[in-house]
Amino acid sequence: MSKLNKPDPRNEGTWVYVNGLQKREDAKVSVLDSAVQGGDAVWEGLRLYSGSIFQLEEHLDRLMHSAHILDFKNVPSRDEVRSAISETLKANKMVDGVHIRLTLSRGLKSTSGMNPELNIFGCTLIVLAEYKGLVYGDDGLKLITSSVRRNPPFALDSKIHHANLLNNILAKIEANYAGADDAVMLDQQGFLSETNATNIFLVKDETIYTPFANSCLPGFTRQAVMEIAQAHNLPYQEKDLSMAEMYTADEVFTTGTMGALSWVKEIDGRKIGTGLKGLMTKNLQAWYADKVKMEAVKIVDLN
Repeated sequence: MSKLNKPDPRNEGTWVYVNGLQKREDAKVSVLDSAVQGGDAVWEGLRLYSGSIFQLEEHLDRLMHSAHILDFKNVPSRDEVRSAISETLKANKMVDGVHIRLTLSRGLKSTSGMNPELNIFGCTLIVLAEYKGLVYGDDGLKLITSSVRRNPPFALDSKIHHANLLNNILAKIEANYAGADDAVMLDQQGFLSETNATNIFLVKDETIYTPFANSCLPGFTRQAVMEIAQAHNLPYQEKDLSMAEMYTADEVFTTGTMGALSWVKEIDGRKIGTGLKGLMTKNLQAWYADKVKMEAVKIVDLN
């Protein structure tokens, strides 16, 4: 289990939105829902900071684009999704330290089966808001390299933020058995792609590197890091990165909504750099926190 991803008792008895508010303990989707039948859903992870959500519109863009690519019908509007998020947060009186799992499935089927033409009832919208801090803490991550390759675009394009996560889960199982926090996944050519849960960055000779977004999700925290680098005149580059370059990097860190920027101290038993959090990572973490404060969008106000 991720370092700080343990159940929080404050989440007991909270409200969850499943096409309407339901108590967490009672919230369910049908056995005929597409999320159950085939993992046929798209999702976003949002984080609430003092009543505001960072990169909200970007997340809604990706949710809608993913639903469009998968040809979902009767998709709720952006305003309806925003309203569902706000309604859920207000019902729970949540304003800070909250992670939101936003899921949109193709919806209920008329009978069991793969065919999307059986989905005649419209989408299922789920808003699961939970008290949850940054899940990796600040002790430094231990990673392994997984034998499971990341899906290439010709198999299942990672630009679709879909809920069929077995590819990543298989890599995470390897990490669990190895006693590691997460697993680095390679692409079909053997270059770095991402971890099972986050994007990955290397720092070498004061230059920031990250893999091309060919078989990895081009995450929004990843994009924020590149924007920060540009704003501070730091050299950065997307490129094919090998395992050898990863082992010999001065610093390695991961990015994602669940953990923000998390530093890596060890990969496959190799110490990364000095084995301590590097200066570049420290600076980027601070600048990222500043960026969140300046750009997060107000979604709920309980005053």
